[in-house]
Amino acid sequence: MTDEFAFERLDHVQLDIPAGAEDECRAFWSGVLGMTELAKPPVLAARGGCWFRGGGVEVHLGVTPDFRPARKGHPGIQVRSLDALAERLAAHGHEVRWDGDVPGRRRFHSADNLGNRLEFLEPGPAATEA
Repeated sequence: MTDEFAFERLDHVQLDIPAGAEDECRAFWSGVLGMTELAKPPVLAARGGCWFRGGGVEVHLGVTPDFRPARKGHPGIQVRSLDALAERLAAHGHEVRWDGDVPGRRRFHSADNLGNRLEFLEPGPAATEA
């Protein structure tokens, strides 16, 4: 921590998508997860991709020419009713892989329609500053 500035919260996370995959993104982020699609500013909309928001979480999906799904790097999205989300993902054909490796945290990994890794977790013990 410094006296010059302080971190407040993560504004958004961006994941890569291939060109033309916006409808697949809409099917997952809006259709499965129930997030609302946001209008992108015109100059950014011309580049393709799409943005979504649900609760305090915002996800930007940006077109990259040599798309490869993120297999290790991922957003960690905190949710209420983790079991209900796991059931919803499974019902829509998305694998849910529970992970007990972090003591005191219930979490699982899944993937979007394009194979990008996602982590969903319940609130855990209050974080302490280092």
